[in-house]
Amino acid sequence: MVSFNAIKNTLALVLMCFVLSSCGFHLKKASSLPDNLKTLTLKGDDEKSTLFAALKNELKASNVELKPSAKDIAQLYLRKESIERQTLSLFQNGQVAEYELAYGVTYIVKRPGEKAIEKRFELYRNYQDDPDHALAKAKELELLISEIRDQASRRIVRELSQL
Repeated sequence: MVSFNAIKNTLALVLMCFVLSSCGFHLKKASSLPDNLKTLTLKGDDEKSTLFAALKNELKASNVELKPSAKDIAQLYLRKESIERQTLSLFQNGQVAEYELAYGVTYIVKRPGEKAIEKRFELYRNYQDDPDHALAKAKELELLISEIRDQASRRIVRELSQL
């Protein structure tokens, strides 16, 4: 005999599946790169940077085989990142209350026998500053930049899949 709780749990599961499927929800697939980008060489202006490491991890997660430089495989060259900060608002006493970060990334994709493609994009984030909590705000800024770098590495792989 089937218990009432088992029936209730099964109905709840079926209802949840129905709700998720009817709202258009679907799991995101991993970026599928073209065959000529499944094996590539990763180089950069600053190969010890956090963005370079994040991009390397993202490429490996997308099943890209990273090899040393060779003439017959594609090359991804990551230029140095840029971070610019602009004042958005001020407190009444004239101190900065809010900044906008502009995080710029440039990279070049060179496939054998093809012309190099240079791409650039910027990601923007606003953050509030508080001189009374300078240490906490400095940590928050570090975390924000780290998240932007992760997002930038994911975007590069997504853009590679569209080339």
